[in-house]
Amino acid sequence: MNTAFEIAKRISFQKQKTYTRFIVRLSIGATAISVAAIILTFSIVNGFQESIASKVYSFWGQVRVASINGISISRNQHVEKKILAVRPVQTITPFITQSTVLSYKQDIEGVNAKGIPNNEPSPFLVAGRNITTNKDSIIKEVILSKELAHKLNIPLGEEVRLYFLNNGAVQQRKLKLVGLFHSGIDDYDKQFIIVDIKLIQQLNQNNQQIEGYAITLKKEWDKNIAVNMIQKSLPANTVASTIDDYYPQIFDWIGVQTVNRNVTITIMLLIAIVNLLTCLFILMLERVNMIGTLTAIGASHQLLRKVFLYQASFISWIGIAIGCIVGLGLSFLQQYTGWIQLDETAYFMKELPIHIIPSQIILIIIGTALLSYISFLIPTLWIKKISPAQTIRFD
Repeated sequence: MNTAFEIAKRISFQKQKTYTRFIVRLSIGATAISVAAIILTFSIVNGFQESIASKVYSFWGQVRVASINGISISRNQHVEKKILAVRPVQTITPFITQSTVLSYKQDIEGVNAKGIPNNEPSPFLVAGRNITTNKDSIIKEVILSKELAHKLNIPLGEEVRLYFLNNGAVQQRKLKLVGLFHSGIDDYDKQFIIVDIKLIQQLNQNNQQIEGYAITLKKEWDKNIAVNMIQKSLPANTVASTIDDYYPQIFDWIGVQTVNRNVTITIMLLIAIVNLLTCLFILMLERVNMIGTLTAIGASHQLLRKVFLYQASFISWIGIAIGCIVGLGLSFLQQYTGWIQLDETAYFMKELPIHIIPSQIILIIIGTALLSYISFLIPTLWIKKISPAQTIRFD
């Protein structure tokens, strides 16, 4: 029989309402809250970072290929095949953008027309359909954001006019509104419309002219590694860059969330450790008479240390288990119900995003347990200073 374990179990889980019982439960609760808060922090920050990055990648891809000096390039089927042959690459989409004025009845709005091949699905489509597929002719259709269509009161199926300025001359095109998209990112929803790439090429009198290629990667590949691999397959005067370089304000904001996460987790871990240390000191002070008595009948300091280490272990592991249940439970609840809503104009999404990474949960459990065990050793050193004679007068 493990004597230290049995003593620790009896003084920790005694049925009588004692001060020790209250302190143990309070410490378990504080540990559980800390662990649950850490799990929720990881899940929420992961969700924010993944959701926002995913929206940017859906619109532009993870990697962009363009000319070094920023001018237009000619579409090259041979180059496209070489890029697609690179292992991390999943899809490649040529695109071109041009400023234009959108007009409907008496209302006008300055926007950027993004031309993509008409066989490419429009990202974030929420109503209507994609632009009709036709390889031989220019499709006179347009997709607007839901916000822009609402602002100008344009219903699906209506015709709008686009005015392009090319070489000092204004060129007008009449297009039919066939779809609405909504990304939740104002920079996209208020500024971009989707048209057939051949429409802009015709206006520029160059059927092979594009601004660049938007490349999406397979999930398991790192962007920076993929960029280096793609660059090797590109012709001279063409460069591959991560989309982070084009939108640093968004990805810098994503990076700030990691800093906030680390600060929050550090604070919660410190609270948990201080709570456990305080609890163990109080429990030891309350059991000074027991320590003196066991020492007097021959118990070693090692045995006494084990008693309180077992007691602290009960508190730590029960608190970790409850914290995991609460943290994961709340995370799954939000993930599947979306009951916490956000201001989309500020956070780019309507619901609080959640993304649970199993390896992080395991790291939280192991890390909290290790820090707890290390911190437990500090107060148990005090046991050596307690003498049986002093405990007789200690009350």
